[in-house]
Amino acid sequence: MNILLSNDDGIMSPGIIILKEYLEQKHHNVYVVAPDVERSSTGHAITVRNPLWAKEVKFGQVFFGHAVNGTPADCVKIGLDAIYKNIKFDLIVSGINRGANLGTDVLYSGTVSAALEAALNGYPSIAVSCVKYSEPNYEDGAKVVLEIIDKLNFEKWPKFTTLNVNVPPNSYYEIRGMKVTKQSSRRYQDYFEERKDPYGNSYYWMLGNIIEDDPDPESDYNVVKKGYVSVTPLSVFMTKFDFIEELKKFLEEWKWRFES
Repeated sequence: MNILLSNDDGIMSPGIIILKEYLEQKHHNVYVVAPDVERSSTGHAITVRNPLWAKEVKFGQVFFGHAVNGTPADCVKIGLDAIYKNIKFDLIVSGINRGANLGTDVLYSGTVSAALEAALNGYPSIAVSCVKYSEPNYEDGAKVVLEIIDKLNFEKWPKFTTLNVNVPPNSYYEIRGMKVTKQSSRRYQDYFEERKDPYGNSYYWMLGNIIEDDPDPESDYNVVKKGYVSVTPLSVFMTKFDFIEELKKFLEEWKWRFES
């Protein structure tokens, strides 16, 4: 398969380097377009007021990919529409991310947003993250990606859909299996710590506590805690369908004041 590979940790991240190696060992054609530096937590931002630069990156004399001075979503867009516009891609993979992308993380994650950008453009896509932040098991994550690719039929992929994959901290042979999950309500209670620079000016660090109160055993973080790989299908569209009819009662049936 022709696979476009991106991430949000930057083109020099071990996660993307290891994943490329594993994919190529399975004889996939892998094309890398990734941020030139770490762009974590940039969400689905794109660059519209400044030009994007795509520079070739080599390890020694071996070409690795293109580094872009933009967001992860930028990288996917420019990869599909400019740098490799003549390549027919079968799959776009974003990762391997350092740290989890569970619950509301997907709203902020550059890793997930790169995959969603691919889905928005009509391509099958996968975002993959290693939950363990301190010492990510990238090789185990790469093995999980290969298993998913081997099992799925990307020619019958639902439109505008990506998979958010989170690999538990267990070693590969201790992983209990894969579970298809829902996005949990896992979220953060943020606060800001004020500090002073040498000139007396205030600046702030955002800190926070994780809230995990989702009782559903099939939610993403609950499955990961049990030692399973969490695979959550996500859509680019966010309509709250079960609220539409109730909302209509309040808004559509109300007589607008400018009506005669």
